[in-house]
Amino acid sequence: MVIKVLIVDDSNFFQQRLKEMIGSHPQLQVVGIAANGREAIEKAKQLKPDVITMDYEMPMMDGVSAVKFIMQDCPTPILMFSSLTYEGARTTLDALDAGAVDFLPKNFSEVSRNSEALKAKLHQKIIAIAKPKADISIRSVTPAKIVEPKPSAEPLKDRIKLILIGASTGGPLAISEVIKGLPKNFTVPIILVLHMPENFTRAYADRLDKQSSLSVREAESGDILKPGVVYLAPGGRQLMLDPSLKTIQVIAGDDRVNYRPCVDISFASAAKCFGHQVLAIVLTGMGSDGKEGARLIKSRAGTVWTQDEASCIIYGMPQAIVREGLSDRTVKLSELSGLLVKEL
Repeated sequence: MVIKVLIVDDSNFFQQRLKEMIGSHPQLQVVGIAANGREAIEKAKQLKPDVITMDYEMPMMDGVSAVKFIMQDCPTPILMFSSLTYEGARTTLDALDAGAVDFLPKNFSEVSRNSEALKAKLHQKIIAIAKPKADISIRSVTPAKIVEPKPSAEPLKDRIKLILIGASTGGPLAISEVIKGLPKNFTVPIILVLHMPENFTRAYADRLDKQSSLSVREAESGDILKPGVVYLAPGGRQLMLDPSLKTIQVIAGDDRVNYRPCVDISFASAAKCFGHQVLAIVLTGMGSDGKEGARLIKSRAGTVWTQDEASCIIYGMPQAIVREGLSDRTVKLSELSGLLVKEL
């Protein structure tokens, strides 16, 4: 089945480069190009694409406004292109709030040199967010029988000293829903690990801090884990925990790891430092990041929860854990914050 894509961008150069990159995949077809938000709304109704790629800054009507109208009139999965600046990150977060599913940084040099890495990532994201309409799977995992974990009778109250939440595609909105649902007197420190580039995490932490009753900050090396404080792993780096002081360490990481920040790395570090006192939660996201970290947490008698398939934008990350029998509990997103309050 072919996935139909509408490109929205006011730059002729980006229009043509995106058309070439998207069209190079045999299962993707560019069915139209729009140069501004108003034109995007009309072509979305007319062409009924499976996915729309959307620029954020355009004449006549900007990308965020266009997303709002499209999601009201003809809901369609939208992939935003965003600048790497702090302001660009804020605009992208506005677009995600308006209904866009995911985003890619708009990197001129990568587009100009026809980066194979960017092309592969673009194809992967378009196919992934089109999944409700297209019978196409991007999973590299061989289908396997799902192993149901044995329920634990051990209560979490007084045992859990640290919560970690990992997510990717669809994660910003999912995490916001969870954190906004926690009361001011929630006492367990929380670490968030979200696949986001540099600048985006700072903007997201600032936004979440304003929306939440809890204190939310972008994590820094030396941070002491405090009750009721939420620490967001910085984009482009790795978050670990100092095993002796149990403080946060932020390191550069290297190219051997696909994600910076990486859920597996933070989970593994928490397992080493806190053992059975860890509650790890894996939300919506593409791929399987978090699976091996969850395995280490379980080996130290820690607890792992996963978001249920129905409420995920992309079920990849939670599914990878459920398949291995590593999830102690599958939870609806809308019930997660209430469950945390009840259990802890």
